[in-house]
Amino acid sequence: MLPVRRGRKIHLLTACDHASALVPVQMDVGEKANGTTRFQPLPDTLEDLAGTGVTGDAMHTRHDHAVHLLDRQAHSVVLAKRNTKKLRKQLKSLPWKQIPLQDRTRATGHGRQEIRRLKVCTVSNLLFPGARRAVQTVRRRVDRKTGKSSLKTVPAVTGLTTEQTGPAQLSRPIRGHRAVEALHHVRDVTFTEDASRLRTGNAPRAMAPCRNLAIGALRLAGIRTITAGLRRAARDHTRPLALPGLT
Repeated sequence: MLPVRRGRKIHLLTACDHASALVPVQMDVGEKANGTTRFQPLPDTLEDLAGTGVTGDAMHTRHDHAVHLLDRQAHSVVLAKRNTKKLRKQLKSLPWKQIPLQDRTRATGHGRQEIRRLKVCTVSNLLFPGARRAVQTVRRRVDRKTGKSSLKTVPAVTGLTTEQTGPAQLSRPIRGHRAVEALHHVRDVTFTEDASRLRTGNAPRAMAPCRNLAIGALRLAGIRTITAGLRRAARDHTRPLALPGLT
């Protein structure tokens, strides 16, 4: 969010590619609305979503959003949280103890170790448009500094069939949604977006895609640490142009 004159704050809804972390499109949500009102217009700006798995924050786990994606021949991969009580209750009642473990991953980062166990089952009457499979991810995190651990069960549903993607591949879009959170973190921390003093006209809105472009160019160049990449580019004025191949 960027402060602008008269106290208005710009709220942008962003579409982010999981694999590249690039931002193909983003929209201004508006003053008196939230991100749910712009969810459907956002994918309509993209040419072809057929066969694509689309993730979203829990607030976008809505029937009308799912139907809209189905009309575009896309598949939802969404979490079932408190805003979908009936679906969440249905998922909780499934016989997960009888379903074998189908994928297990381990990752280390941000000062913690994480183990994720995933189970998937096909259900014919899921209470969500287009959903064909139920997913349960049990996430165990251990703080490497304090040794404290936490256990969390994350239910989800998807329209992707077994033939389209297996359990191991299905865990990727669920984890990959963190790419959006990582993008926000870089913009807020590295580019100090929240502290920006731009307040005139369209400048705040225009700066957001400029930051996205800079982040995307660095990541496409294989640079994992954006801060280090920015420092390196600042030492030679030709490097920023060389990244997108403009020299």
